[in-house]
Amino acid sequence: MSASIPITDEHMHIDPRGKGLQAVKEFQNAGGTHIILVSKPSWTIGVHVSRPDDYRIVFDETVDLVRQINQMGVGAFAVLGVHPAEITKLCDRMEINKAVEIMKGGLELASSYVTEGVAVGIKSGRPHYPVSDEIWAASNEVMEYAFSLAHDADCAIQLHTEDVGEPELRDITKRGQRSGIELHRVVKHYAPPLIDVCEELGIFPGVLAGKGAIEEALEQGSRFMMETDYIDDPQRPGAVLGPKTIPRRTLKLLDVYGEEVFWKVHKENVEYVYEVDIEL
Repeated sequence: MSASIPITDEHMHIDPRGKGLQAVKEFQNAGGTHIILVSKPSWTIGVHVSRPDDYRIVFDETVDLVRQINQMGVGAFAVLGVHPAEITKLCDRMEINKAVEIMKGGLELASSYVTEGVAVGIKSGRPHYPVSDEIWAASNEVMEYAFSLAHDADCAIQLHTEDVGEPELRDITKRGQRSGIELHRVVKHYAPPLIDVCEELGIFPGVLAGKGAIEEALEQGSRFMMETDYIDDPQRPGAVLGPKTIPRRTLKLLDVYGEEVFWKVHKENVEYVYEVDIEL
């Protein structure tokens, strides 16, 4: 099915060990046109990190997938980074200060891909599961360092964090402000439809396109992007949401909300946050 508007999945993973490019084909056949492709957590693709340069394997694979996806006729852009759960993996093998040093080095490497023009953003955040006070503090230190790197590289930053409400979003925003980053370039990945709160704060939500979430978001406006967080894990097929979800949901909702609002969600907002061209 061909779309009359661009349809962008703002956070998707593709793994050659899973469906790989077949998932992209499913997205494309359902009407999808653009993907922000996010690097997978290192351990999910068999990379055992012991130094920052080990992340290069993860990043190079993501960049190569972007190249292949573009060759298929789907516009793709890379976001590279260090998954915040990495701190737990590393702390099983080393002192926390060393883990923080490695994660910061990995983020520095990710930002170098941005300055080289092969990525459009970096990814960071803090754990989405209970951790000790020490690991929580260290994770916030890493995330704040990532804000500074994104500021210096003049790029977007995607944040994978705990489940958020208004208090958590305010805390994240406050930490971002310290770096001087333009707040519209701070993307809360896996966001609930708290569009009004994010607009007030200045950060941008990537709303997970689960059942009813987009309708709830649209009641507050169109200042958001849509994502599936499709993880392409052969052990968890379809998780988190499948690759067809956003095209199907968008095309279904066009009859109710019209094209203009989705033109903003899928094109104008993505261009504003990532400084990319979204063209049919």
